[in-house]
Amino acid sequence: MSVAVSRGGAVATILIDRADKLNALTLDMLRQLEWVCEEIDRSPARVVLVRTAGTRVFCVGADITHFAGISAVQMWREWVATGHRAFARLASLRQPTIAVVDGLAVGGGFELALACDLRIVAQHAKVALPEGGLGTVPGWGGTERLTELAGRARAKELVFTRRQLTADEAQQWGVANLVVDAAEIDDETSRLVSEILLSAPVAIQLAKQIIDAAADGAASSVLEALASGVAAGTDDLIEGTNAFREKRAARFTDS
Repeated sequence: MSVAVSRGGAVATILIDRADKLNALTLDMLRQLEWVCEEIDRSPARVVLVRTAGTRVFCVGADITHFAGISAVQMWREWVATGHRAFARLASLRQPTIAVVDGLAVGGGFELALACDLRIVAQHAKVALPEGGLGTVPGWGGTERLTELAGRARAKELVFTRRQLTADEAQQWGVANLVVDAAEIDDETSRLVSEILLSAPVAIQLAKQIIDAAADGAASSVLEALASGVAAGTDDLIEGTNAFREKRAARFTDS
């Protein structure tokens, strides 16, 4: 069981690799995810993909065999706290993050995808928060992140009924950014990454920060002024304006 990171140029890929157990997450894997995110944050990567091994599912969430029977205190101090730290670290990466959901994503697996900025979902995939059927509740940020994307009533509907949303429904609810055929998911992911890489890295990272802060209630008039001030001091702004005037593609240096 492992969470690995590979880097190819401007793209870092986080791989959840436990296909024989449907990529079910353990405490060790959650800790690895947090460490991997720390490594990526210090790297020159400009886009981060979150993928999982195998072809059957994206991730079925927490490994039930690992937390069944633990005490209430252990659940509070270990399982929930560790998952929150790992997913919060993923969500707070300065780089744009994309979850490539190529199969069933339920429970913590769906919450993993929700912790990313964008989600590309295969047509056959489904998502769900079925914790109520086990006698528990979503515990790794799903209630907050799903509510932010889909609204309070729809978040309640999904949790209350435990039903699985199809990919098309997920897109209608604002959860999936793109729905594509499974055979095209790699090409569509590459296309989206290429589009992001056309923009100035510092500007995109600043934009991510101020969008997230604005969603939490911060004033855009203040945030945008501060972020624009930072962007004004970058070499990328000089390159971008020069490229515009010269009618050529910009060559950004992330500086």
